[in-house]
Amino acid sequence: MEIIFGALLCAVCLFFLIVMVYDSNRFVTVSYRISDPKIKKKTRLVLLADLHNKQYGKENEKLLAAIEEASPDLILCAGDLMTSVPGKSMEPAEKFVEKLAEKYPFYYGNGNHEYRIYHDEEKFGTMGEEYRRFLRQCKVRLLENATAWLPLWGLKIVGLDLTGEHYHRFKDGVLPSEELESMIGKYDDGVYTILLAHNPAFFESYAEWGADLVLSGHVHGGVMRLPWIGGVLSTSFRFFPKYDGGMFERGQKKMIVSRGLGSHTIPIRIFNPAELVVIDLEPGKE
Repeated sequence: MEIIFGALLCAVCLFFLIVMVYDSNRFVTVSYRISDPKIKKKTRLVLLADLHNKQYGKENEKLLAAIEEASPDLILCAGDLMTSVPGKSMEPAEKFVEKLAEKYPFYYGNGNHEYRIYHDEEKFGTMGEEYRRFLRQCKVRLLENATAWLPLWGLKIVGLDLTGEHYHRFKDGVLPSEELESMIGKYDDGVYTILLAHNPAFFESYAEWGADLVLSGHVHGGVMRLPWIGGVLSTSFRFFPKYDGGMFERGQKKMIVSRGLGSHTIPIRIFNPAELVVIDLEPGKE
């Protein structure tokens, strides 16, 4: 009996190991379609989040091919394309961004890893300065509590630069809507507004502020996903995060949470492959 139990245990462990290796080294493309009367023309967005220097094929050739196949109008980043480890090369993320920026308009919102290298020079030295300079050279639009207006499409893209206190481990913290307004200004109801906000935990505040569509990441899909339950553990080490991946709605407001393209804090994925998010926006009726 013990031999049978031991064999079953080994088989289960081997199964999960195979799934972990497989899911940690692949990505899938996930699509969404949203219509709204404030949108002026059809627009295809590709959302990137939580790449963490991951490469799919040589210099990310597989990921770049999938993006080219999607043929987006705009590239939007919800943060953490690189990883904030002192002295660690950011070259994989930089080469990836450079190749995309040559072909597509690129709007970059920060995640917690970008925030760290920009604001902790004592720990990260010149990493932040070098990364900013690189993004400027590539003509990537870095949105740090800043707005980009796209009148041709009837869109406004707002990048929210959340501070370190909004990424506490073991708790989500708070983000009152008045604090949000002080960071990015007042919502303009006349323009379809996309908010790049890395941490999805504050969706209620984003919706109260007025964002029509929030684009987030950070949670990595919950690391491991279970049927009918969803993500198991967030990168803040909270079990069963409310916003783990997919689309969420609050009234007419929507949030799409990418499960991310790489991993870092908990460097595995189980039943939770990385995902490339494609979003089609189109004019809609009142």
